[in-house]
Amino acid sequence: MTILQAALLGLVQGITEFLPISSTAHLRLVPAVLRWPDSGAAFTAVLQLGTLSAVLGYFLRDLGRMLAAVARPETRRSLDARMLLYLVAGTVPIGVAGVLGRHAIAGPLRSLVVIAVMLIVVGLLLAVAEKTARFERDMETITLRDALLVGLFQALALVPGTSRSGITLLAAMLLGFRRDAAARFSFLLSIPAVAAAAVFELPELLRDREVGTAALLTGLVVAAVSGYLSVAWLLRFLRTRTTFVFVVYRVVLGIVLLVGAATFLR
Repeated sequence: MTILQAALLGLVQGITEFLPISSTAHLRLVPAVLRWPDSGAAFTAVLQLGTLSAVLGYFLRDLGRMLAAVARPETRRSLDARMLLYLVAGTVPIGVAGVLGRHAIAGPLRSLVVIAVMLIVVGLLLAVAEKTARFERDMETITLRDALLVGLFQALALVPGTSRSGITLLAAMLLGFRRDAAARFSFLLSIPAVAAAAVFELPELLRDREVGTAALLTGLVVAAVSGYLSVAWLLRFLRTRTTFVFVVYRVVLGIVLLVGAATFLR
């Protein structure tokens, strides 16, 4: 893998990781269109370290409050302390599913047909949520039950094309959260899940001679910068707008991929 290839994939990762359009789908699509070899699930996971640093940087103050609240006995029942518990609890489902389904995730589930179908299905479900959700809850009303339900939905993101941010945003919207609050919890919930996936895949990637250190570092830096900008933009966007633009994008891209998979993108 060249530095230019790694930089482009890092940019794609950073932009699409937090938008509800599936970073895995785009990291699979771009090499296919450009006739590059599939970068593989391991490289995809490690690129997420870049976007992990982006979300850590953006929510550093929030995370600091959570840790401080847990450390002080008088604040251990506060929302900040409970939020840390919710993030841990919400990560358990994807952790279990990831271990049990690792071989399928890295192999047959990365097909363009699977990705295309999931792009369309989740896109249509987002449209349903937009039409039926109440959008009246904020972060202060979140409960352990909410965290577990969103965590269960997050486990579905292991299927490429689903979009981790998309499926968790969908779940939180269906639970009645405002779009910006749903996105905020989705981003926070990504931290332990993305960190675990990246660390788990790192040893395998470092043994891959096709990905050099320079290319890997380039991808990580580009993903970090573009990921930070993506988080900031989406939170502002969802304060006043719906997710329908992403619904249309997902469905159109899914249809294009299905056509491509049947012709020249196999």
